[in-house]
Amino acid sequence: MSPQYSRNLGQTSLRNKRRTGDPMQAYDALPTPLRRWLCQAALPWSPVSARKIWRRAQAKGLSTDEALALLRRAEIHTLARDKRAIRQPIHPTE
Repeated sequence: MSPQYSRNLGQTSLRNKRRTGDPMQAYDALPTPLRRWLCQAALPWSPVSARKIWRRAQAKGLSTDEALALLRRAEIHTLARDKRAIRQPIHPTE
């Protein structure tokens, strides 16, 4: 990624992760319901991360709706973690 685009992620305390492989090819290989969910997700999920949760849900015998609900809960949890970190003042007040 060039330096001019490296800060195009907004204000977040979440860690950036390097991706390997072709993310578009990985995205295209996802099931349709999962791709639709990713299009509307609040976070920029990697196809690998989303597929990992999706497969875990399938292994537990969850339905498509239950798997999508699991992804929503994971996203809400991650957003809550980030929200707490952003709220912490940079310079403590006395």
